[in-house]
Amino acid sequence: MVLIEPHSADEHQQQQEEEATKATSASSLTSETTTGCTATAAAPANVNGGDAASDGFETASERDVSDNEEDDRARDQQKGPDSYQDALNDDELKEKALAQANDAKMEGNKLFGNGQYEEALLQYEIALQVTAEMPSASEIRSICHSNRAVCFMKLGKYGETIKECSKALELNPSYLKALVRRGEAHEKLENFEEAIADMKKILELDPANDQARKAIRRLEPLAAEKREKMKEEMIGKLKELGNSVLGRFGMSVDNFKAVKDPNTGSYSISFQR
Repeated sequence: MVLIEPHSADEHQQQQEEEATKATSASSLTSETTTGCTATAAAPANVNGGDAASDGFETASERDVSDNEEDDRARDQQKGPDSYQDALNDDELKEKALAQANDAKMEGNKLFGNGQYEEALLQYEIALQVTAEMPSASEIRSICHSNRAVCFMKLGKYGETIKECSKALELNPSYLKALVRRGEAHEKLENFEEAIADMKKILELDPANDQARKAIRRLEPLAAEKREKMKEEMIGKLKELGNSVLGRFGMSVDNFKAVKDPNTGSYSISFQR
């Protein structure tokens, strides 16, 4: 006869806890399997259905592009009016400068008419300063240089007259008055060749200009006379130099005579005591 001992209360409780643990583990395994299947099925749906943007979400790159475009538009809107305003202000400044230059020129003309040549020079200089580096002001600048040339002519400063006329002609190469005044100043300084060149330039621009034609006829003999005079002066200096050298040997350039050959036009040198 076998006696079966009844389980104690502690052993019975321990058995119940072990059974509960096994049930919990089985439930967790079932849940993980179900979740993995669901995720696997959801992945192809995302691939086929497009990216996050198609679901109404904004990606980081799209947000950056959108922000940049908005910044660019805001910058353009801000820059546009400023650029237009700057251009408008620049045009207004140029107009004011031209108006100021014209006023100074007119004042200079009045002073010149009253014989106040130094004061007139100052007014023309003001007009040139306010229009410096303004290509659009080339006309009034050339006029002011030419007017300054006349003032210097009246003051007897012919070299300054030539400089001012040359500046005027740089701005306006066909400025007849500047050519006439520079030619007159060259004549005053006995630069006859240069004066003739200016008169010829006038005839090129204005073939009917009788004043320039008469000036050329009057200046050509003066130019020829000056050339002969310069030649004689040069020969005289050469003789002095020759005598200084030949004098050491008891001779002078007078011991040498140049004889021209009428047939060839060449010269031969003969020595005579």
